[in-house]
Amino acid sequence: MIRNIFFIGLNQLNRQRLHNIRDAESYCFHGLLDPAAVLETEHFPMEKLIETARAQLKAFEGPIDAIVAYMDFPVSTMWPILCREFGTPSPSLESLLKCEHKYWSRLEQKQVVAEHIPDFFAFDPFEASPLARIPFNFPFWLKPIKSSGSRLGFRINNKTDFDEALRILRENIGLISEPFNYVLNQAELPPDIAKVEGHYCLAEQIIEGRQCTLEGYVFQGQPRIYGVVDSIRHRNHVSFLRYQYPSRLPVEVRRRMVRLAKRVIKHVGFDNSAFNMEFYWNQKNDHIWLLEINTRLSESHCDLFEKVDGRSNQEIAVDIALGRKPDFPRRQGRFKVAAKFFHRRFEDAEVVRVPSATEIAALEARYPGLIIAPQVQPEMRLSDLPEQDSYSFAVAHIFLGAPSQKQLLRDYRRIRRALGFEYRPIASRQAETSFLRTG
Repeated sequence: MIRNIFFIGLNQLNRQRLHNIRDAESYCFHGLLDPAAVLETEHFPMEKLIETARAQLKAFEGPIDAIVAYMDFPVSTMWPILCREFGTPSPSLESLLKCEHKYWSRLEQKQVVAEHIPDFFAFDPFEASPLARIPFNFPFWLKPIKSSGSRLGFRINNKTDFDEALRILRENIGLISEPFNYVLNQAELPPDIAKVEGHYCLAEQIIEGRQCTLEGYVFQGQPRIYGVVDSIRHRNHVSFLRYQYPSRLPVEVRRRMVRLAKRVIKHVGFDNSAFNMEFYWNQKNDHIWLLEINTRLSESHCDLFEKVDGRSNQEIAVDIALGRKPDFPRRQGRFKVAAKFFHRRFEDAEVVRVPSATEIAALEARYPGLIIAPQVQPEMRLSDLPEQDSYSFAVAHIFLGAPSQKQLLRDYRRIRRALGFEYRPIASRQAETSFLRTG
């Protein structure tokens, strides 16, 4: 019997990956919502998006066997609402918000792993003098209580940084707060959490070290971690340079992280879903810090698992959505190591040239497993790209596998030089340019 599986925001690249998972011939994959409506924009009319998805599901003439999410906000938060209505497996909305509402999540984490989280403070960015209320000194990190990717996140080194970040947040946070408040209104929240609405921000003390992401899942109350991916940042300590799998962190450090992750995810009651959890290991004092919890697998990691383990970890999300315990392979792929590279530019510009489809095809033919995904088009202004961090612009995503890290990095340098992006300098927006210079 063919099973009907709906993926919210399913795009062509991920549809292709899904055809390589186990039992793919037994599934019919359906896209739910246009991917452009949830991925290629910064405007998320949450109520309308949910109504559109609901109408699409109700109009489907057949059984709805599973609904799956593999993207960040707004997809991750509308997912349990739809699953609750159509009777498919998912975590409860409240347990999901205990992970995604950054302030609520920190309060929950503090109950079970207090020594592994930084000091934090939630505040209303529209109040008169918010900096005076933050109970720790510079530097610290400033971000919305609900973010999408690294958008509207700032490292604050001094009062000038804070004032600039606050201005940008006040101008733009409504893009996140309005749709997130709609989700919060669908949940049963404790009174102290209900007061911290979607426009609030979180200040956190800086945590440092080698960063990684634990990919895992919870099935019928039992959590399991199946892979650790290193998150390597650019020298500005903010923008990601690449995600690399498998992790090169010491085995014992990874084991300690796994124990912490399981303790936290069981505490919040999160169940029947993939998830990932981001950590830092401070090598100087051998201390582990928990950065955040994401309530779905990382789309950026799917190709890495396929290259190294043999199948995209989207298979895990499908299994759980169908109520089946995952049975994921290990080290059965064609490469020993794989990475997603972010080809970045650190100043605003107008795009003059991007590699042609013919040039990309020639490079992909030369390097087995290579996938080049440009994020820009000629005449585009980089600052108009959605879902960027506050310090750089990712002009292309490059997925690559190799027999060793040395070969991986060597191949990437050659590919990057061959791409031939060209830009025309322009006067950048004042505040963002200041952050790009100082980040």
